[in-house]
Amino acid sequence: MAFKKFDDRPSRDFPPRKMLKGNWKCADCGKEITELPFEPSPDRPTYCRECWQKRRTQKFGR
Repeated sequence: MAFKKFDDRPSRDFPPRKMLKGNWKCADCGKEITELPFEPSPDRPTYCRECWQKRRTQKFGR
């Protein structure tokens, strides 16, 4: 059985995500957030990029 190389996959060119402009505060550090790639839900916390990376690392152990 032959295995395919990862390099043989066709490249996927995704268009850039549309950014939503607004005024939010990070739930951890309080930093102002002016752009998000999604509509934030009012019942869930919103994090800045740095705090989200820290939380992601802790959650997944990477």
